Amino acid sequence: MRTIIEPFRIKSVEPIQFTTREQRERALDAAGRNVFLLHADDVLIDLLTDSGTGAMSAAQWGAIMQGDESYAGSRSYYRFESVVRDLTGYKHIIPTHQGRAAERILFHNILKPGDIVLNNTHFDTTRANIEVEGAEARDIVVAEGRIPSAVLPFKGNVDLEKLEEALKCDGERVRLVMVTITNNSGGGQPVSIENIRGVRAICDKYRKPFFLDACRFAENAYLVKLREPGQQHRTPKEIAQEIFSLADGCTMSAKKDGLANIGGFLAMNDDRWAESCRNLLILTEGFPTYGGLAGYDLAAIAQGLEEVVEEPYLRYRIQSIKYLADKLDSAGIPCVKPSGGHAVYIDARAMLPHIPPLEYPGIALVNALYLEGGIRAVEIGTVMFGIHPDGTETPAPMDLVRLAIPRRLYTQSHIDYVAEAAIDVVKNRESLRGLKLTYAPRFLRHFTARFAPVETCELAEMA
Repeated sequence: MRTIIEPFRIKSVEPIQFTTREQRERALDAAGRNVFLLHADDVLIDLLTDSGTGAMSAAQWGAIMQGDESYAGSRSYYRFESVVRDLTGYKHIIPTHQGRAAERILFHNILKPGDIVLNNTHFDTTRANIEVEGAEARDIVVAEGRIPSAVLPFKGNVDLEKLEEALKCDGERVRLVMVTITNNSGGGQPVSIENIRGVRAICDKYRKPFFLDACRFAENAYLVKLREPGQQHRTPKEIAQEIFSLADGCTMSAKKDGLANIGGFLAMNDDRWAESCRNLLILTEGFPTYGGLAGYDLAAIAQGLEEVVEEPYLRYRIQSIKYLADKLDSAGIPCVKPSGGHAVYIDARAMLPHIPPLEYPGIALVNALYLEGGIRAVEIGTVMFGIHPDGTETPAPMDLVRLAIPRRLYTQSHIDYVAEAAIDVVKNRESLRGLKLTYAPRFLRHFTARFAPVETCELAEMA
């Protein structure tokens, strides 16, 4: 069939609020031109993130009702542990309240100033949790992963030559090798099993630990099934299990492919690292059998991890993303190609070539989408990744705008509306202007920064 049909029925609905353009203009001004600072009630279609924003299933809500809130040793934890271990095969399963808590605990325990963590592309909280320890987060994605228009099946792959070169030249400083699946900062692009096997072999050669950032492991597994030769006969769960088996551990935000609204975990095989991480967990998160989560959260995550590898769901999920990407592409809107697993990424730098990277074309486009249709998206570009630990700023490799689609939340008509609004914005692209920062914190500045338009007189002086 040509129609994408949701593999579920909707049993509960929530009203959304419509606003006028004038109301949106006032709201955006009050938020300092940063859509993170908008009130959610002023947003019609919220594509800021797919993290914790999806709809849970009836079975997940049923599991919540049966959550065991015992402080220590609850049955909800043991079901959670069993499901995670069956999926990943790792010896130690440490729950956390979300993925960045897992990152913080891991990196604080293993890193010291001057260390290096290698990754295809670090996402924002991963990079920040490394840099706050005085270490370096170094990206080594394949060259095509930085070219939005390049069409290759696995643009999230690690550049294996760069990996080996880094370990030869800086091996004493490299504390950990990571691979993010799918590669969020690079356009949600998948990583092949062949590439992960190559990373494993090089890590073995140089005796380096290898972890996954596994937030979107199921989407990556399904894209492997679709795109990698020899994988079509396997289930997404079987593919995911092999990928996990090639690494020594993982960090995980269950707010993505855990299909839950909160939660995550840190998993590994190393006994010494696990003991150290559990000690810090107790200090900052909670007892090791709840890790900052309610028992009902653990129950929802366990159920979600079982549902997320079901093929009907993943087929619908990937087709839905492609549907939006194809509509934008047919309208001439430059996007990262091919479409990935959780979002469509508009190439703001290509769409708005008249706005220099240091005037933040991604933010300009994000603002325009909100003003046009009440759609909230997020910049993945120079604001998020252009600032360095020493305070200097340079253009990021790409200036993208991510339309992250929450899981099981919006219907096809919502997505058609998003496409229509984006097409209207592109028709008036020449009228969009750059922005300047008026406030920015040291770390993760995109969350709370504030902006103002570059004034006409400033543009004239620059010319």
